[in-house]
Amino acid sequence: MHRLTVRVQPNASADRIEGPETDAAGRRYLKVRVRAVPEDGKANAAVEKLIAKHLGLPKSAVRVVTGGKNRLKGLDIDGPPDIAGTLTRLMQE
Repeated sequence: MHRLTVRVQPNASADRIEGPETDAAGRRYLKVRVRAVPEDGKANAAVEKLIAKHLGLPKSAVRVVTGGKNRLKGLDIDGPPDIAGTLTRLMQE
């Protein structure tokens, strides 16, 4: 199991991964934008789908586990061990 922190902007014009950023406290996260609205878990589902597609994993392999109603979310990613390298590269782009 791998963990990824993302900051989500709902109601965006397109679903896309913006890239890594650092907040004022020094925490690293991946900024993502989704078209879905932030109600009834729609934005969370869109984030899960976007990250899974980018990593080449099934949608069920990515789950929002923290921050369900916040912009900053923790994702659990169930994938092969080599996914760790892909996540590291994603956070350094």
